[in-house]
Amino acid sequence: MSTDYDAILVVSFGGPERPDEVIPFMENVTRGRNIPRERLEEVSQHYFEFDGRSPINDQNRALIAALEQLLAEQGPQLPVYFGNRNWHPLLPDTLAQMRDAGVRRAACFVTSAYSSYSGCRQYREDLAAARAQVDDAPELDKLRVYYNHPGFLEPQADFIVEGLARLPAAARDEAQVVFTTHSIPRSMARHCDYEAQHYEACRVIMELLADRTPRVDGGERPWRLVYNSRSGPEHVPWLEPDINDHLESLAQQQLPGAVCVPIGFISDHMEVIYDLDVEARQTAERLALPFARAATVGTDPRFVAMIRELVLERTADAPPRALGTRGPSHDLCPVDCCFTPGQPQRDTVASAAAPSR
Repeated sequence: MSTDYDAILVVSFGGPERPDEVIPFMENVTRGRNIPRERLEEVSQHYFEFDGRSPINDQNRALIAALEQLLAEQGPQLPVYFGNRNWHPLLPDTLAQMRDAGVRRAACFVTSAYSSYSGCRQYREDLAAARAQVDDAPELDKLRVYYNHPGFLEPQADFIVEGLARLPAAARDEAQVVFTTHSIPRSMARHCDYEAQHYEACRVIMELLADRTPRVDGGERPWRLVYNSRSGPEHVPWLEPDINDHLESLAQQQLPGAVCVPIGFISDHMEVIYDLDVEARQTAERLALPFARAATVGTDPRFVAMIRELVLERTADAPPRALGTRGPSHDLCPVDCCFTPGQPQRDTVASAAAPSR
């Protein structure tokens, strides 16, 4: 199997792994973002409630181990490296390790399924900045966003079925599917496909779900896209509604229950285990609203296989797959892709076009 790459780089956000790393990590993440100090301290407390350890690095290591096993069994025979934007292992350190191992060009899988400044362009900026810090660093190509890939969407329908089964029997037929994702500023959302991609992902999942859990009356199951983890100043508009406000409205409407689907996240990191499993669950309990949280894709074999497929699209002329009506996303990002006017312009790594697309 021929390939233009000699490695895969899994690129993620990063997180602290012990209490004394929490504040330095948070300061690193929020540097230059005008986040109120009280919000920084509030979010830091979330980590302290889990012994100062974010689950994100462990989850990425598990994903990498699953991917390595799949590549060993099915190819291509590529080593997999791990680098973070905001905490160890930091991208410059990983790129130096890759260079020393003889890696010349790597396909970069980012643990964000959607297009936005923070979920796509900022990763490409940070990859470029890391390359600038490392002499003779490998060339880096970011793989396309995968919000509508079957390996990402099909498991979600199964997880919702499992979530519905955890609700009281009387609530299952009329329960609402509440998709939730990380909120972003409206000014950022206006200059990317973040909202449209999420709505398309939700719509496709609901079509898949209809075949798995038809309602007694034959009607469509209610669903809504909401947001969590807002972190900006109060005067700056962000995407709404917040999940807790939405749960309040469900209780007022006397809906019998809700299954929360963290569609914006690929694993159970802090925005899931605290903002959803703690805060949203507490809200539901206060409202006496039956509530279940669906799983994230994590190391589901279909999701791991998707990563391999994204690499093969570039290296073996494999046809790209996508569900819904929007088709697979571009390989080569336009110059202004996900750029929000008013932000400083920084260099980005290119995304390479597939050989015969």
